[in-house]
Amino acid sequence: MIVVDANLLLYAYSAPSPKQEKARAWLEATISGEDIVGLPWQVISAFLRIASNPKLPQLRRPAEEVARIVDAWLQQPNVRTLAPGDDHWSIFRRLIVEGQASGDLVSDAQVAALTIEYGGVLYTTDRDFARFPGLRWVNPLTA
Repeated sequence: MIVVDANLLLYAYSAPSPKQEKARAWLEATISGEDIVGLPWQVISAFLRIASNPKLPQLRRPAEEVARIVDAWLQQPNVRTLAPGDDHWSIFRRLIVEGQASGDLVSDAQVAALTIEYGGVLYTTDRDFARFPGLRWVNPLTA
Protein backbone atom coordinates (compact mmCIF):
# COMPACT_ATOMS: atom_id res chain seq x y z
CA MET A 1 0.00 0.00 0.00
CA ILE A 2 1.18 3.49 -0.87
CA VAL A 3 0.43 5.90 1.98
CA VAL A 4 0.54 9.55 0.94
CA ASP A 5 1.74 12.31 3.26
CA ALA A 6 0.16 15.76 3.25
CA ASN A 7 3.25 17.49 1.91
CA LEU A 8 2.96 15.70 -1.44
CA LEU A 9 -0.71 16.60 -1.71
CA LEU A 10 0.08 20.23 -0.93
CA TYR A 11 2.99 20.40 -3.38
CA ALA A 12 0.73 18.97 -6.10
CA TYR A 13 -1.72 21.83 -5.65
CA SER A 14 0.62 24.72 -4.82
CA ALA A 15 1.68 27.55 -7.11
CA PRO A 16 3.59 26.33 -10.18
CA SER A 17 7.14 25.29 -9.36
CA PRO A 18 9.42 22.36 -10.23
CA LYS A 19 8.19 20.55 -7.07
CA GLN A 20 4.59 21.21 -8.03
CA GLU A 21 5.01 19.72 -11.49
CA LYS A 22 6.76 16.57 -10.22
CA ALA A 23 4.37 16.16 -7.29
CA ARG A 24 1.28 16.63 -9.48
CA ALA A 25 2.52 14.13 -12.07
CA TRP A 26 3.40 11.60 -9.36
CA LEU A 27 0.08 12.05 -7.55
CA GLU A 28 -2.04 11.77 -10.70
CA ALA A 29 -0.21 8.63 -11.83
CA THR A 30 -0.45 7.09 -8.35
CA ILE A 31 -4.10 7.93 -7.69
CA SER A 32 -5.15 6.64 -11.10
CA GLY A 33 -2.92 3.55 -10.95
CA GLU A 34 -3.60 0.04 -9.78
CA ASP A 35 -1.73 0.03 -6.48
CA ILE A 36 -3.78 0.60 -3.34
CA VAL A 37 -3.35 4.16 -2.07
CA GLY A 38 -4.00 4.95 1.59
CA LEU A 39 -4.99 8.42 2.73
CA PRO A 40 -4.97 8.84 6.51
CA TRP A 41 -7.82 11.04 7.72
CA GLN A 42 -5.35 13.37 9.43
CA VAL A 43 -3.54 13.82 6.08
CA ILE A 44 -6.81 14.67 4.35
CA SER A 45 -7.64 17.09 7.16
CA ALA A 46 -4.20 18.74 6.92
CA PHE A 47 -4.63 19.18 3.17
CA LEU A 48 -8.08 20.75 3.65
CA ARG A 49 -6.85 23.03 6.44
CA ILE A 50 -3.72 24.26 4.69
CA ALA A 51 -4.96 24.42 1.09
CA SER A 52 -7.90 26.61 2.09
CA ASN A 53 -5.91 28.87 4.45
CA PRO A 54 -6.26 32.52 3.38
CA LYS A 55 -2.87 33.31 4.93
CA LEU A 56 -1.14 31.10 2.34
CA PRO A 57 -1.78 32.73 -1.06
CA GLN A 58 0.41 30.24 -2.95
CA LEU A 59 -1.97 27.47 -1.84
CA ARG A 60 -5.26 29.24 -1.08
CA ARG A 61 -8.27 27.73 -2.78
CA PRO A 62 -11.94 28.05 -1.91
CA ALA A 63 -13.18 25.40 0.53
CA GLU A 64 -15.60 23.99 -2.05
CA GLU A 65 -12.77 23.51 -4.56
CA VAL A 66 -10.55 21.81 -1.97
CA ALA A 67 -13.44 19.51 -1.00
CA ARG A 68 -13.97 18.62 -4.69
CA ILE A 69 -10.28 17.70 -4.99
CA VAL A 70 -10.62 15.31 -2.03
CA ASP A 71 -13.87 13.93 -3.51
CA ALA A 72 -12.01 13.10 -6.72
CA TRP A 73 -9.31 11.21 -4.83
CA LEU A 74 -11.80 9.25 -2.75
CA GLN A 75 -13.82 8.26 -5.82
CA GLN A 76 -10.86 6.36 -7.26
CA PRO A 77 -11.37 2.60 -6.83
CA ASN A 78 -7.84 2.05 -5.49
CA VAL A 79 -7.97 4.76 -2.79
CA ARG A 80 -8.71 3.86 0.83
CA THR A 81 -9.03 6.07 3.89
CA LEU A 82 -6.93 4.98 6.84
CA ALA A 83 -8.19 5.12 10.41
CA PRO A 84 -6.54 3.76 13.55
CA GLY A 85 -7.20 0.11 14.34
CA ASP A 86 -6.79 -1.97 17.47
CA ASP A 87 -2.98 -1.93 17.36
CA HIS A 88 -2.65 1.77 16.69
CA TRP A 89 -1.86 3.00 20.18
CA SER A 90 0.90 0.47 20.81
CA ILE A 91 2.61 1.32 17.49
CA PHE A 92 2.02 5.06 17.90
CA ARG A 93 3.36 5.04 21.47
CA ARG A 94 6.46 3.08 20.45
CA LEU A 95 7.21 5.54 17.64
CA ILE A 96 6.78 8.55 19.93
CA VAL A 97 9.21 7.08 22.47
CA GLU A 98 11.76 5.47 20.15
CA GLY A 99 11.58 8.28 17.59
CA GLN A 100 11.80 10.92 20.33
CA ALA A 101 8.78 12.66 18.83
CA SER A 102 7.42 15.73 20.55
CA GLY A 103 5.56 18.82 19.43
CA ASP A 104 4.84 18.83 15.69
CA LEU A 105 6.59 15.48 15.28
CA VAL A 106 3.75 13.74 17.16
CA SER A 107 1.56 14.19 14.07
CA ASP A 108 4.29 12.60 11.97
CA ALA A 109 4.47 9.71 14.44
CA GLN A 110 0.75 9.12 14.02
CA VAL A 111 1.00 9.01 10.21
CA ALA A 112 4.00 6.68 10.57
CA ALA A 113 2.04 4.45 12.97
CA LEU A 114 -0.87 4.18 10.53
CA THR A 115 1.52 3.34 7.70
CA ILE A 116 3.10 0.55 9.76
CA GLU A 117 -0.29 -0.66 10.99
CA TYR A 118 -1.53 -1.03 7.40
CA GLY A 119 1.74 -2.55 6.14
CA GLY A 120 2.32 0.33 3.77
CA VAL A 121 5.15 2.49 2.51
CA LEU A 122 4.91 6.21 3.26
CA TYR A 123 5.52 8.54 0.33
CA THR A 124 6.69 11.91 1.62
CA THR A 125 9.29 14.62 1.10
CA ASP A 126 9.74 15.04 4.86
CA ARG A 127 13.05 13.57 6.06
CA ASP A 128 11.82 13.73 9.68
CA PHE A 129 10.14 10.37 9.08
CA ALA A 130 13.57 8.70 9.08
CA ARG A 131 13.49 8.89 12.89
CA PHE A 132 10.73 6.27 13.17
CA PRO A 133 12.03 2.69 13.46
CA GLY A 134 10.30 0.17 11.25
CA LEU A 135 8.77 2.76 8.94
CA ARG A 136 9.36 2.23 5.24
CA TRP A 137 9.32 5.56 3.40
CA VAL A 138 10.24 6.97 -0.01
CA ASN A 139 10.59 10.48 -1.40
CA PRO A 140 9.04 10.07 -4.87
CA LEU A 141 10.34 13.46 -6.02
CA THR A 142 13.94 12.28 -5.73
CA ALA A 143 13.44 8.60 -6.57
